[in-house]
Amino acid sequence: MTPAEALAAAADVIHRDALYLDERRWDEWLALYHDDAEFWVPAWRNENEPTADVESEISLVYLSSREQLAERVARVKGGRSPASSPLPRTAHAVSNLTATPGDGEREIAAQAVIATHIYDVRRRETHLFFGRAEFRLVRVGADWKIRRKKIVLMNDYLSTIVDFYTV
Repeated sequence: MTPAEALAAAADVIHRDALYLDERRWDEWLALYHDDAEFWVPAWRNENEPTADVESEISLVYLSSREQLAERVARVKGGRSPASSPLPRTAHAVSNLTATPGDGEREIAAQAVIATHIYDVRRRETHLFFGRAEFRLVRVGADWKIRRKKIVLMNDYLSTIVDFYTV
């Protein structure tokens, strides 16, 4: 796989990841994720270092499998998440995307700058989360799946809810 092919494949998956969140296409969003997916938003250890160990340090969000992602989505869809009702409107932006093919034809490492604009309909407030995202994509049959998504928020003062749909 050439670097250009890796970039095109990563861009397709990562842009659909953002679009499906904005359009609340939860089932299609979940389908982008590998069964062993990890979704992680570390906290900051200090002003210069994010946390590095999900076992011993604080994370803003940590879901260790697609099953945990699906459980979280089910709570949101089913109205069983009071903090998510009503859901905020979001617009996810992805830029500065880079991708590197891994060993063979089955892995891609990608990075992007991300920003999520959030409108809290209850409070009529807007918020913005921005940071850097790291992705590990793996080929499953003809499809690319997200095996790992790590988002390091640069503005981690949390003025609103942080959840899978706001980052």
